Amino acid sequence: MAGLDNRLKIGSNEMELVDFRISRIVDDGVYEGIYGVNVSKVKEIIRMPKLTEVPGVAEFIDGIFDLRGIVIPVVNLAKWMKIEEPDNIGEDKRVIIAEFNNTKIGFIVHEARRIRRINWKDIEPATFASGAGTMDKSQLTGVTQIEDDHVLLILDLESVVMDLGLYVPPPVSYDESRKEFDGIVLLLDDSKTARSIMKETLSNMGFDVIEATDGQNGIEKLEELSAQLGGELHNQLKLIVSDVEMPRMDGFHFASIVKTDARFSQTPIIFNSSISDSFSSSRGQEAGGESYMVKFNPDTFYKEVSRVLHSVKEGK
Repeated sequence: MAGLDNRLKIGSNEMELVDFRISRIVDDGVYEGIYGVNVSKVKEIIRMPKLTEVPGVAEFIDGIFDLRGIVIPVVNLAKWMKIEEPDNIGEDKRVIIAEFNNTKIGFIVHEARRIRRINWKDIEPATFASGAGTMDKSQLTGVTQIEDDHVLLILDLESVVMDLGLYVPPPVSYDESRKEFDGIVLLLDDSKTARSIMKETLSNMGFDVIEATDGQNGIEKLEELSAQLGGELHNQLKLIVSDVEMPRMDGFHFASIVKTDARFSQTPIIFNSSISDSFSSSRGQEAGGESYMVKFNPDTFYKEVSRVLHSVKEGK
């Protein structure tokens, strides 16, 4: 399935989504919600396996099962979203096996429909999720309109990883009090939590951090910096760190624009994403990025920033 995503043209600002459905009981009957997740994060989709219950876990974990020697925790998305499921949901249930931050998790959905190719410019940030009803907007990456005026909600399944406590930042071995770098870093990520973590890390390294919420906002920030700094821009702007999945303009499309602009083309770009497949890493290089990293190990990040900046300084 990830191979489909690899056919997307770099700079096209497009993504491919697995369209899946979750039904819920509402006052006047049953409502079928339409949801999506990036194909790049999906390893496979399987029929509902027999699960082994695990005591003492979060209530939205229905159990675990063995998938070719790997123990997979299985999240009931309806429970995670606090949705009341109809009683007759059964045979069509599927489990989407996804990978985030090198961790495989299964997600129970009521039906897996199709793969959709959507332009990021047609995806609105979660703050504009008018079709989300009472759903917590923090559980969404964005929303987009599809045929027949239906709304598709792109779930932020990474937040499940956080809810499960599966992401624990490793201890930092480098000296945070020794600020080894200077200058400005432009940081792009649509997640406020991710930006906060990254900003703290970059600030501890000595950088001044300017934040952007997506690729389009990143272009706007670069234009502002260019107007402010003029000829000093190249000396002051040391690095760009960008997420990949962002509404309006994704990281790859952003990079393809930046790398064709003489003012910014020499500024190295590090992609920092939860997508851990090899195709995305290759696409990052094709878009002009100097590095592609999977979120988020502070030590590894520090070493990679050092490597990239030293390589640029040495002209490699």
